[in-house]
Amino acid sequence: MKKIFKGIMPALITPLNSDGVTVNEKSTRELIEFQLSQGADGFYVLGSTGEGLVLTEKERMNMLEIAVDQVKGRKPIICHVASMNFNEAVRLAKHAEKTGADAVSAIPPIFFHYANEDIFNYYNTLASSSNLPFVMYNHPAANGGMSAELVAKMFNEIDNITGVKWTVNNYYELMRLKDLTNGEMNIINGPDEMLICGLAAGADAGIGTTYNVMLPQFIEIYKSYNAGDVEKAREIQKKVNRVIGCMIKHEAISSTKHMCSMLGFASGQATYPLREISKEKAAALESDLKELGWPFEEK
Repeated sequence: MKKIFKGIMPALITPLNSDGVTVNEKSTRELIEFQLSQGADGFYVLGSTGEGLVLTEKERMNMLEIAVDQVKGRKPIICHVASMNFNEAVRLAKHAEKTGADAVSAIPPIFFHYANEDIFNYYNTLASSSNLPFVMYNHPAANGGMSAELVAKMFNEIDNITGVKWTVNNYYELMRLKDLTNGEMNIINGPDEMLICGLAAGADAGIGTTYNVMLPQFIEIYKSYNAGDVEKAREIQKKVNRVIGCMIKHEAISSTKHMCSMLGFASGQATYPLREISKEKAAALESDLKELGWPFEEK
């Protein structure tokens, strides 16, 4: 049950139709196929990048079904199932197992302040609602983030918890987590701009938003670092970070979806109330990207 995910896995966007609600199936399939052709090692669907928390339950299920059908087992799919309504999260976890996902994932409960005991009980119940491996999602937006001790405790005491998506830029804590679990826990780096830091601290893989639009470069960072060419990995990280800075400037999710559209995959706008990319904003983003040399040529 303690499954290990390795490599570079895009946190897949959810292409939407013009209604801003329903999934654009054609674009989703084309984007997945494109990323597979570029060497994606798997996909993380319906997380923060995939706007899962603000989509309807029906469309979340629809998106996963499309992704699983398109990938056809060629690479693993991790499905994020957290919801403000816990019963919905359980239904989504059961649906993920029935649909054929390889693992489920969830951020901790959000909005209220939760004690460690509450978070443990939440993950224990949600993880046991399916027979799939479970990847926790440590994000500072959810209860301020979880400590290495709490994450290690859940890994050690909840049978099907196999790893954590570590979207926290505290790499001292990541190293402590690796130590607390005797190097056995599958730790997946979350912050795109710090992939090289995560690898140095012991992460086994990376999941990221900007992998959607710079996948070959992140694969090269991963391969170079693991081959011992740290300097090459550092130089590529600097290169992608310039683009990441530009994307943050123009709203990260909105920018990612527009850039996917620029690559030929109609992605729609980000879900309301995230700001839309107007013609003026799109032009400014495209101008900044051009100065940075994006899209990069594949080698």
